[in-house]
Amino acid sequence: MAVTGIVVSPGIAFGQAVHISLHHQKVDYRLLPVAQIANECEKAIKATAFLTSHLQNCQSKIAADSEHFHLIDADIMLLEDEDLADELKKYITRFRFSAEVSIERVFAQHADELAQLDDPYMANRSNDVICLGKRLMSAVNGTLLWDVSKLDENSILLAEDLTPAEFATIPLNKIKGIVLKTGGLTSHTAILAKAAGIPALLSCQFDSNDINDGTALIIDAITGELHINPNEFTQQQLQQKSQQEIERRQALKQYIDVPSITIDGHSVCLLANVSSLSDVCQIQDIGAAGIGLFRTEFLLMQVDSVPNEKQQFQLYCDALHSLNGKVLTIRTFDIGADKEIPCLSQNYEDNPALGVRGIRYSLQHKTLFSTQIKAILRAANHGRIRLLFPMVNQIEELEQIFEIIDWCKQQLVDEEKGFGDINIGIMVETPAAVLNLPHLLPKLDFISIGSNDLTQYTLAADRGNPELVKDYPPVSPAMIKFIKMAVDECKAHQTKVCLCGELASDPKLISLLVGLGIDELSVNSASLLDVKAAICNGKFEMFAQQAKKALTLSHIDKLTELLS
Repeated sequence: MAVTGIVVSPGIAFGQAVHISLHHQKVDYRLLPVAQIANECEKAIKATAFLTSHLQNCQSKIAADSEHFHLIDADIMLLEDEDLADELKKYITRFRFSAEVSIERVFAQHADELAQLDDPYMANRSNDVICLGKRLMSAVNGTLLWDVSKLDENSILLAEDLTPAEFATIPLNKIKGIVLKTGGLTSHTAILAKAAGIPALLSCQFDSNDINDGTALIIDAITGELHINPNEFTQQQLQQKSQQEIERRQALKQYIDVPSITIDGHSVCLLANVSSLSDVCQIQDIGAAGIGLFRTEFLLMQVDSVPNEKQQFQLYCDALHSLNGKVLTIRTFDIGADKEIPCLSQNYEDNPALGVRGIRYSLQHKTLFSTQIKAILRAANHGRIRLLFPMVNQIEELEQIFEIIDWCKQQLVDEEKGFGDINIGIMVETPAAVLNLPHLLPKLDFISIGSNDLTQYTLAADRGNPELVKDYPPVSPAMIKFIKMAVDECKAHQTKVCLCGELASDPKLISLLVGLGIDELSVNSASLLDVKAAICNGKFEMFAQQAKKALTLSHIDKLTELLS
């Protein structure tokens, strides 16, 4: 049995379940007798003082310049705010609520106010405020502390949530992994788990009734799965996967902080392809210069409805926060062809690969499209964003896109919401797009060659048909010529050219792509360090000679021989 969550700290962990169930006491919502009001006020004030003292004690055990210290400090400041004490007394006295109910209502109100803010960091702070309120309710009931003595050397912690203070008390040498039902990429627990290097899944909706203390667990914080009571076959598979991952990563670690520059000094920007927030979080461990392709349509595949503007805005801000200033290239929803989106209305098409897909779908569904554009424009206030449009083939499509962008900007002005500057690019995925580049490039900041679809449309061969793979491979004389045409046109217009298809993730093909003049490669995360190693151990002079030779070949077998 397995459940999924968001990967915030990658790795594979084997261990036994240990539940931290501190804060799930029942709350009595009945009105207080008048005679008990004074007593409830005193309970609230004493609990606040006790929790403040507890946090200060936790804080005293850690360095003043650590992340822990500052996060706990924020909680202490809120508890020591005189307005908080007044609000709690008002709720207890005026509404005759118990101390627990009053705390629940007051902290929920504070959290809601934070959640409405456009500042993504402060909005994420709302969850921390809710957590702090739960701790204060626990302090009222005397259930604040938990016994760390029951932790053994192979513990995997399971909890609703963890505060920075509780994290600070955990003996990290006994913890193999952490699984929480709440939290996201920018939650404090995520920050601390990443800093500690502990495999962690957040927003993982496990059923506590299925997992007793001591239950065998495996966290696969690569695919984002929690395996409960795994069978012997699964254990062996994951043990082997873990060992292979350790050995492979260990050998490639030397390249993490090394610039992707050839021996003779030619630089290539290496970016990562991602499909989720979990993927975004992992790029810090692979030495990527940023995200070259965020496939946003994958966000729609397991939801009942399309995220609204605010939800998308928050998601993109979460991604930016995780990137720490690196570039985020967002591709708008690439809907159609082989991608079925249950939450959207998609008409049956006899030939979907040549039908309403990519930018065609977006331009036919302008509400969906403009909602995403507005969210991205707002997020651009909080980091470096490049906006990428799929399947753009002609100038008319690009002109419509810019009209919609201008309309979205005016809407945000009217709504008194800010927006930032973004670089605009298109996916080059068809021969038509390559041939139309002279007309398209004056309006663009960059292009990204989608080699998967460009291969399919150039060779008229279904990329999903296994019978055609051998005779119509992605590296063919026609494909190389189209890539070279696109590169030369971009160089003439001084426009950056990226390649983000599967070709970029094959270390054996890197010499050819770099030799053809590709400026940037956007690579699958698992392959990025292999690709970087291929660049760092080669010479651009040799890459260019190989590419020049490849362009003269007319047969696929000769081309394959050259690249091998």
